[in-house]
Amino acid sequence: TCATMSFLQQTVYLGMADDSTQLNQGTVIPYPLFSADGDAGILDKAIKAKGVDENTIIDVLVKRSNAQRQQIKASYQKASGKPLETALKSALNGELEDVVLALLKTPAQYDAQQLKLAMKGLGTDEDTLIEILASRTNKEIKEIKKAYQEEYKNELQNDIKSDTGGDFRNALLSLCKVCVLHLSPSLSLSAFEKYFKYSKVDVTKAIDLELKGDIENCLTAVVKCAGSKPAFFAERLNLAMKGKGTRTKILTHVMVSRSEVDMARIKQEYKKTFGKTLYQDILNDTNGDYEKILLALCGSDS
Repeated sequence: TCATMSFLQQTVYLGMADDSTQLNQGTVIPYPLFSADGDAGILDKAIKAKGVDENTIIDVLVKRSNAQRQQIKASYQKASGKPLETALKSALNGELEDVVLALLKTPAQYDAQQLKLAMKGLGTDEDTLIEILASRTNKEIKEIKKAYQEEYKNELQNDIKSDTGGDFRNALLSLCKVCVLHLSPSLSLSAFEKYFKYSKVDVTKAIDLELKGDIENCLTAVVKCAGSKPAFFAERLNLAMKGKGTRTKILTHVMVSRSEVDMARIKQEYKKTFGKTLYQDILNDTNGDYEKILLALCGSDS
């Protein structure tokens, strides 16, 4: 509908705050005494150890930044003649393997892969499409589109067009366009307030009343991210661990993709909102090596 589209444009083009300036809010930071060759050697030994030394693999990869992991990959390839991913894939399995392979991709490659998987085969995983496209900065969206094109030889927008429909498709395509405005979150929110002066309910409630289904979820996510991304992701993590059965896909994706961005702030929001620590919930909800690597990404229990 016309009203939905104009609201959509308002929402999307309010220009989500480009938070590339807010550095060092992650739990994963560059390792000070870094040696790519040294780490490649340590990993090779851990992979070849009897029964595989998972603890060392977890320790090395989580305590290095993504940029450092890219250097380790290059060193490993040079020394052994094969990709580190291939070696780890045959040494590991299950959820630990998923997290490790995710950590070896650049953030843009990982997001591009998750978007592709969300649209592959029967049925679309709208949740993942929304989570990524509603929360990434302009710079990140640009890099994701480039990584997607390089990896899948197709434009992200084309796949979205053929895989989704209606207002939801338009919303996602708008989110793929790099916004021209860079407003602070408070400005974005005051624009929402103006837009919803006619309504006695807040923005998310108003969306709730006017729209249903995927488009509602999408715009609600955009609004929440404009308000506070750490709060948005704290809610996603809680949702992934709530009730019966853990939604490991959401858990893995958020823990990996936010570990170097704002995980420290997500932990604060989590405790504030849910009255317990993220660390504690991961401990209660997962086990084995998967639990180990997620707790390492989470950092201390605070």
